Parts: sequence; C-alpha cells; structure tokens
Amino acid sequence: MASGLTKMAARVLTCLFTTDAGSLTASELAQRLQVSPASISKAITFLESQSLVRRERDERRRDRYLIDDELFYQATIASARANDQLVATARQGVALLGAHTPAAARLENIARFLDFISESIVRAAEQAREVLHAGQSGQTASRS
Repeated sequence: MASGLTKMAARVLTCLFTTDAGSLTASELAQRLQVSPASISKAITFLESQSLVRRERDERRRDRYLIDDELFYQATIASARANDQLVATARQGVALLGAHTPAAARLENIARFLDFISESIVRAAEQAREVLHAGQSGQTASRS
C-alpha cells in the first residue's frame, strides 16, 4: 500500500468518503463492504489512530464513524509534528557525537531538512484549511 493504508482501511475510508451522509455505523460498513464486523473494527481502530475518522454516538446510542475536512487537517498537522521528535533525536545525536564530526554533520543536515519540511507542511495545511472551509460555505449557499 503506497499510501500507508491496508486494503481494508482504504476500503472503509473510501466507503465513508462516498456516502452522502459522510458517516456510517460498523454494521452498515460491514454490509456495504461484505466483510466481517471484526474486519471493520480493525480498520476503524487503525483509521482512528491516524486521525482519519472519528467516532460519534447517534440517537440510538450506536457508534457512527465519520470523516470531515477538519480530520484531514488534524492528521496532517499530527504527521508534521511527528517529525519534530525525529528532529530532536537527530540533534541529540549531534550533541553526543560532537558537532565537528562527519556523522554529526549528517544528523544536523537531517534535522534541518525535517524541520523545514515540518514547518512547510504546517504552513500549507493552514492555507489549505481556509480553502476547505471556503468550499463548505459555497456548498451551503448552493443548497439554500
């Protein structure tokens, strides 16, 4: 899986994307995908851990799984912030190895690269977030 999703997680996410409501219960997902509830549970657990879906209780106290634009913003920010730990670890390595060693220079280059990438992703996500919300207000206006 080039995107990092298992086949089942990709199928669940696709199913949620393509339903008009943007949300389904585990039972509805299992029925639509013709798979076991256990398969749905495993896929949902992974997708939740990646902040790609969220869980809400409906009026009948059933869990509903949904996607929305904000989840993708949050997942993108979380991914960028995960790089921050790699940056910190690389910089600890620089301190341990001594700043003037070739290995430390390599680690510092990695840290600067990842730091730049993280900052760029956060800036891009902020700009894209505005685009996502602008699209929602246009959809609301066209429905009225």
